[in-house]
Amino acid sequence: MTVLEIRFHGRGGQGAVIASELLAQAAFLERRFPQSFPFFGVERRGAPVTAFTRIDDGPISVRTMVTSPDIVVVLDEGLLHAVPVTAGLKRDGLLLVNSERSPDDLGVPAVHRLATVDATSIALAHGLGTRSVPIVNTAILGGLSRASGVVGLEALRKAIAQFVPAKREENVAAAEAAYRAVRITMAVVA
Repeated sequence: MTVLEIRFHGRGGQGAVIASELLAQAAFLERRFPQSFPFFGVERRGAPVTAFTRIDDGPISVRTMVTSPDIVVVLDEGLLHAVPVTAGLKRDGLLLVNSERSPDDLGVPAVHRLATVDATSIALAHGLGTRSVPIVNTAILGGLSRASGVVGLEALRKAIAQFVPAKREENVAAAEAAYRAVRITMAVVA
């Protein structure tokens, strides 16, 4: 496996940084080498936040931001038109968006693989966050596990159980529900 690079886009308070860290922990539990780090612009709730995860079968020496991701994960659909989330996405890459809409209804530029999961509804159904600030990180990771296979669901369950400080059972249940609910489409990229 060559290094797999994932970029997360979210808003402050949604859990993008924790999602990146949990993904790295799940990869570590699968005996791979992960790296996770955030990038903050304006540090306030609701402001755009970017986080990065790299996963490889051996040590990772690069320490830069992810500019050519294999996978882009968007925790807030509104960012699709506010931030260039697909910038640098590899030709055969995956774009996963937290949306109640189907992948075909998003209206994003053609990408090789496009997936959606309604992480917001799933998080709220499991008591994670509030209607105004749902905490969607574990739900989006469940969808990512299914859509990409980057980590297995069992490793994700273990990472959540070990590293999420509150509502562990609810977070595991949200990840499992999103794993089952993700919708994936393949597109032809010109």
